[in-house]
Amino acid sequence: MTALEGRILDCRGMRCPAPIIHLGRALPDVAIGEYLGVAATDVAARVDVPAFARMRGQTYAGETVADDGVPVYWVRRDA
Repeated sequence: MTALEGRILDCRGMRCPAPIIHLGRALPDVAIGEYLGVAATDVAARVDVPAFARMRGQTYAGETVADDGVPVYWVRRDA
């Protein structure tokens, strides 16, 4: 996937459920139609971020890789 533009939450080193808690708190500050990324080293984030997006009526936009090799999981705010 190509790089997306948007704010990236730095959740490196955090264990589940912390990245999802940070995502849930930050999402209301993102404008509708904009993207929010979660840079996370916790392997559970690969499943948790898409599930969070689906349960909250948002769009999971995919995964990219940060410059340091950490995965970044992207959510588009739809509502």
